[in-house]
This record gives sequence, structure tokens and C-alpha cells, in this order.
Amino acid sequence: MNETISPPEHKPRHTPSELWGKSALAMAGLALLLALAMAFSLAACSSAGDAPTPAAFTTVEEGKLHMSTEAGFPPYEMTADDGGYKGTGFEGIDVEVAGAIAEKLGLELVVDDMGFTAALTAVQNGESDIAMAGISITPDRQEVMDFSDSYATGVQVVIVNEDSPIQTLDDLANAQMIGCQADTTGYIYASDTPENGGYGEDHVIGYESGAVAVQALVNGQVDAVIIDNRPAAEYVKANPGLTTLEGTWVEEDYAIGVQKGNTELLNAINGALNELKADGTFQGIVDRYITAD
Repeated sequence: MNETISPPEHKPRHTPSELWGKSALAMAGLALLLALAMAFSLAACSSAGDAPTPAAFTTVEEGKLHMSTEAGFPPYEMTADDGGYKGTGFEGIDVEVAGAIAEKLGLELVVDDMGFTAALTAVQNGESDIAMAGISITPDRQEVMDFSDSYATGVQVVIVNEDSPIQTLDDLANAQMIGCQADTTGYIYASDTPENGGYGEDHVIGYESGAVAVQALVNGQVDAVIIDNRPAAEYVKANPGLTTLEGTWVEEDYAIGVQKGNTELLNAINGALNELKADGTFQGIVDRYITAD
């Protein structure tokens, strides 16, 4: 019997529906991978965008950091005979700290020497970038300028003649006239009323500088001078016959004054100041001017 042999039936390995299903799955998988990659990319961009970017600050003169000061406050700011710190003509703790801050900010320090009151006014009016002159933080000053983090403690003491009847801080209440540098906290507190811990305006006179106040003491024009302990030590050393009373008259914090509302510059200064403290630069500057007692 002749048997008709039919060719074997050709069955496709995959039906069109199966092929479409697998293709669809592949495409879906690819789309998922692309979506995930995009999500990660956007997350990274978002994270980078959320990172705080330091705001740019401006200064009175481009590329410069102007510091207003009263350079008669050793060892913080003094005139120099040999060109001073980096040719500024001045030297001292404040001068070198300001210079180190300027360097951190990519600026050149310019020291503008003037009276103490003028130094404060200059930064308030935006005529200087910072004020450093052993400036204490007070509520009244905070109303007209901003302050950096504190960088030193100011201790005020009393200078008298060695043969003065004023031998203790309590005796100061018996002084006929007390000398201070005008507009300093020493003057502000001393000229306040006795009820507020002062001696009254009639018994306190403000001078242009601490040096002038001390000279008035030497000349017998005042009975005592209230001034910060570091310059007091320098003045007593330079004027035989003067002495410092035992004890602290008042203790305060020194800080850098900045124009009110200049937040970008203030933040930059605080950042640089903290770095100088952390890496030992600040203490190295202090040690060059103040030896351990």
C-alpha cells in the first residue's frame, strides 16, 4: 500500500502573540530601567541643588577688606615703625587676625586708622567693611551694627598713681575725676548714675584715646583711668609711678563689627574666624603679642 507521507507540519517556535508578549515585556523592562536611571539622576541633581551655596558678599572696595580701627590700643592695634603687618603700617592682634581673615576670603587688608567713635561710625555707614578696636558687644551697639562670634575676652581695670588714696576698686567712688576713652564701654558704664553702678557724668571725662587719658592721669588732671587690662599693662610699663589696682572692674567679649544687615559678609567672616581658631592660626597670633602671665 502506497502510503502518502505528508510533510511534517511546521510549527513556529513562537506564535505572534507570544512574540508580542515577550517584546512588550522587554520594552517594558527597558523603559523601567530608563525611568529608574532618570529618577536617580534627578535625585542627584535635586540633592546637589538642595546643598546650600554660600552667598556672595561684597566689600567697600573690590578685592580689599577695609578695617576701621583706632590704632592706640596695644597689643590689639598699634602703629608700626617698620612697615607693620604686610606693609599696612600697623601691627597687633586685631590687625593680624583681620589680615588672616582677608587672606581666607581672597582679599587684601587695608587698615583705616581713625578715632574710636569714627571707627564704629564708619562700619555703620558702610564706609569700612569691618571694625576692630577691642570692641565690646553691647545691646546698644547691636541695634546699629552686627557682630561676629566673639574672639577674645576684654577685662577692664583701673590705673592710678602709686601714691594715690585710691587703693581699691571700691575707693573709686571717692575719685573726683575718672578718665576713660570716649564712647568705650568703660566710659559708658562709669558715667552712668550711681544707682546703675556708675559714678555720674560729673565725675567722668572721655578722651580721644586711652593714651591721652593716661597722660591726663600722669599730669594730675584725673585721679584714675578705666581701661582694658592689656593696654593698661603697656601704659603702666611705659610710665613709672603708675600702677593697676587689683581686681577686674568689668569683663566683656570682643567681636568684629559689621554693617547692620550685611549677612553675607558676616557669615564669611565667622567662617574664616572659626577656621583660624580650629587650625591654631588665631592662637599663634595671640601668642606673638601676649606672653603667658
